[in-house]
Amino acid sequence: MAQELLTVLALAGSGAVLYLAAAARIVKQYERGVVLRFGRLRERVRTPGFTMIIPGVDRMHKVNMQIVTMPVPAQDGITRDNVTVRVDAVIYFRVVDPADAIIRVEDYRFAVSQMAQTSLRSILGKSELDDLLSNREKLNQGLELMMDSPAVEWGVTIDRVEIKDVSLPETMKRSMARQAEADRERRARVINADAELQASKKLAEAAGAMADQPAALQLRLLQTVVAVAAEKNSTLVLPFPVELLRFLDRSTPSRPAGDATAGAQVLDPARAEPSEDPRPPEGRITEPAEVAERPPGHRSMASMDKSRRRS
Repeated sequence: MAQELLTVLALAGSGAVLYLAAAARIVKQYERGVVLRFGRLRERVRTPGFTMIIPGVDRMHKVNMQIVTMPVPAQDGITRDNVTVRVDAVIYFRVVDPADAIIRVEDYRFAVSQMAQTSLRSILGKSELDDLLSNREKLNQGLELMMDSPAVEWGVTIDRVEIKDVSLPETMKRSMARQAEADRERRARVINADAELQASKKLAEAAGAMADQPAALQLRLLQTVVAVAAEKNSTLVLPFPVELLRFLDRSTPSRPAGDATAGAQVLDPARAEPSEDPRPPEGRITEPAEVAERPPGHRSMASMDKSRRRS
């Protein structure tokens, strides 16, 4: 009897161990357990830690409550302004109601993925190319609202949706590059024209100031000569202003009419007396006798004419 009792106890203990092994479940901190008993949902959701179920009667599904990062495959579409693009995105979502995620949809991950693809194509047809390239925040918000409405019924909430990349055809890239280059060239021409206008106004003001003070033009000329001479040049061309010649003409005193018509006597350098031949020898310059003796610093008209011809 004792041996049979020990055998029964051993069998009972083995059965209890097997039952505990089959009934024991461990739910992790980031998971929740949904139990179905004879196919019907149990109201109580199993929390993290150790829990027990009835083997063969209950079936527990563990649902991950973490935020899931799911890439959306690249989608080919046509924008509102008839441009073919290829866009891919990424979606962030998490389960808020594990019972609905198990009961209401067969596979909530696959459902969210398909909904993201269809929503991305839909948003492409409603947007223009400029919005895809420069106004992505608005498109991301539109995608999130479009996906969040049906996902709530599945016990899933959409945390964030972002468009990662927009691929354009090569022809469109070249067209955009030419457009950007033309725009930059237009702005450069406008800036150059504005600079020329401002420079012309300043030059007009400078010309007006120089017209009031003629000496300013001479000073500016000398400054230009100094600037040119500062370079390593072997030849320096100095422009001679015509206004200076006119100034010299005005400053030279005019001779009396009698002096111009008076006969000239030629002094012979060998003799003190005048020469009998009134014609001057070749190579000599004749001047009136009255002006043979000139005061220091006086210039004759002939010398002034020579200086003008040399200038």
